[in-house]
Amino acid sequence: MTMTLTEKVQASLDTIRHFLQVDGGDVELVRVRDDGFVELRLTGSCKSCPMSMMTLRAGVERKLMKDIPEVKRVEQVR
Repeated sequence: MTMTLTEKVQASLDTIRHFLQVDGGDVELVRVRDDGFVELRLTGSCKSCPMSMMTLRAGVERKLMKDIPEVKRVEQVR
């Protein structure tokens, strides 16, 4: 059975979730759009961290784009 794009994104997020949880944060998948954009919500301590954009771009986005070629961009939603 082939995984959907949403399932692939969730599986990739699950591999990095531990690193966010160690610092009291987490990430929630909001939506995977048809144009390859992934909408995420940072939660816990990640929500208010001044480094959250760095975490999103250098960590989460890089990992998703490496694992899933269909992912073009990751955006944070509130």
